[in-house]
Amino acid sequence: MINMCSDNPKNTEIKPEYASFEDAVEFHGHVCLGLSSGYQVAIAAMKALGVQRPKDEELVAIAETDACGVDAIQVVTGCTAGKGNLIIHDYGKHAFTFYCRESNKAVRAITCLEEFMQQNPEMDELRPKVFSGKATEEERTRFYEMTDQVSKAILEAPPEKVVKLEFVQMEPPKKARIFTSIPCGCCGEMVADAKTREHEGKQICMPCFLKLNK
Repeated sequence: MINMCSDNPKNTEIKPEYASFEDAVEFHGHVCLGLSSGYQVAIAAMKALGVQRPKDEELVAIAETDACGVDAIQVVTGCTAGKGNLIIHDYGKHAFTFYCRESNKAVRAITCLEEFMQQNPEMDELRPKVFSGKATEEERTRFYEMTDQVSKAILEAPPEKVVKLEFVQMEPPKKARIFTSIPCGCCGEMVADAKTREHEGKQICMPCFLKLNK
């Protein structure tokens, strides 16, 4: 039975529908290993929790990286920075925790890509050239051909080969706060009141505060 991190007032069984990988690619801009593994993570976690893509903050994602996989998480799960139900702690770890407010259940997902990241001397040689802009067009084409092959293998692999899942206990994440906007006492631009700093009796925005306190 699908938990109600969804709009299902009759509590009937629903076959979940997920955004396609092509949707994630369109949002992110290109195919890569991080996006492919993030896509697998998002679907595996939603299936484990028995949830659909929420309309609001019913589902919360906590990412331990700010890398490419986060974009797949946003597209598939509906957990986004703008809604406040995507929390990023950049520990440089490809690990993601998902919490369903209705069921009070949480699952932590870690990507397991060792099998797909076997040493490839050609890719290792081309990677720094491509990302530094020094690769020829032929080298770029070859590099992205190999990247596409690995990404395809990740997408076609059984989820358990890509994602390690475990249910975890956690406190419910705080809901997104709504702030009142006020004019900065220095530059005059509108700023959330809770994000200001006091300077000479005025509430000013952080950029102005930093500039005045260099």
